[in-house]
Amino acid sequence: MNFSELFKLSGLLCRFSPDGKCLASCVQHRLVVRDVSSLQVLQIYTCLDQIQFIEWSSDSLFVLCAMYKRGIVQVWSLEQPDWHCKIDEGSAGLVASCWSPDGRHILNTTEFHLRITVWSLCTKSVSYIKYPKACQQGVAFTKDGHYVAVAERRDCKDFISIFVCSNWQLLRHFDTETQDLFGIEWAPNGCVLAAWDSCLEYKLLLYSLDGRLLSSYCAYEWPLGIKSVAWSPSSQFLAIGSFDEKVRILNHVTWKMITEFEHPATIASKKTVVYKEVEKSPSAETETLSFSPTRVLASSAFSTQSKYEISQVPISLQYIKPVADRANPKMGVGMLAFSADNCFLATKNDNIPNTVWIWDIRKLKLLVVLEQLCTIQCFQWDPRQPRLALCTGNSRVYLWSPAGCVAVQVPGEGDFQIVSLSWHSSGDSMVLLSKDNFCVCYLEREEV
Repeated sequence: MNFSELFKLSGLLCRFSPDGKCLASCVQHRLVVRDVSSLQVLQIYTCLDQIQFIEWSSDSLFVLCAMYKRGIVQVWSLEQPDWHCKIDEGSAGLVASCWSPDGRHILNTTEFHLRITVWSLCTKSVSYIKYPKACQQGVAFTKDGHYVAVAERRDCKDFISIFVCSNWQLLRHFDTETQDLFGIEWAPNGCVLAAWDSCLEYKLLLYSLDGRLLSSYCAYEWPLGIKSVAWSPSSQFLAIGSFDEKVRILNHVTWKMITEFEHPATIASKKTVVYKEVEKSPSAETETLSFSPTRVLASSAFSTQSKYEISQVPISLQYIKPVADRANPKMGVGMLAFSADNCFLATKNDNIPNTVWIWDIRKLKLLVVLEQLCTIQCFQWDPRQPRLALCTGNSRVYLWSPAGCVAVQVPGEGDFQIVSLSWHSSGDSMVLLSKDNFCVCYLEREEV
């Protein structure tokens, strides 16, 4: 495993291009585009204000930079560096911006969610979508890019509109049986749309492309309800993380629950492998390191190293009792992710913040528990193989695969606290992000 040097960064804005050839990052009001293989700077674009959001077009030819404070979006071309586009929403303001799947239209959401404006880069035409709902996940495109679903709120009722992306014509418009629609997400095959209520009401609804209600699901009534939702890549399973510290798996045939995964504070099953991170002081045995020990020890200033040990069960995990009288209590399953091959599901229960749970979807049972020393900040699956990367706000990156797991210290001067990470589409590298810097981590194909 090799690491690049550290580069400056603002706002955790660093993205690989969809074709995997470029890496875009932001430093204040500048957009820097690098070649992924050499990390040489290809282009530097200067925006009108500090950049708050960036996104690549689907064909990797354009980069969108949004400056919400100014109500402005600027678009830059990689093929024609002199060409640029500026969209000014004026007094309407701007709270969100994104590309359409064709990479030639931009959807801007105005302040107070009065409307979504669809701008065409080709014809300079403008379309409007009225009454978009102010919710966490209110716009969802199908994976093939043919359709977009928009959550709407009008006359104190929730609706969903489905538009054809080629001409922005309305395909279907229907009301939902929700009190306060919180999010929508298409299945990867584009056949089913999941819509779920806010945490005050446990309700998940599944709609077909033509707006028919296929099924509704409610696990319980009065306590706080749904916290997170994730489709499996094959569209066969829908995982629902709830405030009661459980994950429920629905199947795609009957849309009924096939199992539920609990997250207890004590692991008792001998069939579950528990990897516990332990710190060890740097020893004199530095010659066993595969890279230059002088560089590592000098850069980490004799910092403690860490490794994984297999714990004997039963084992008690660090459990934090949530503060009941605060908004957004730290409880329930807040993070969910399926592996690319559909075989594994990784979860995090916010009551047990230092632990990642990995479930075997083929056997529908708990396979591995990773107990870290610090709170899990982010985890993400390799897009090509069952390999999970995670970070905990320190200068180490952690990898798990069915072969085992490893903790790797990022060599570098200063305190590089990794709070987010993102895989390259090839699975051969990933970008590690701290508040002010980023570096690229290169992996060998056979590495754990």
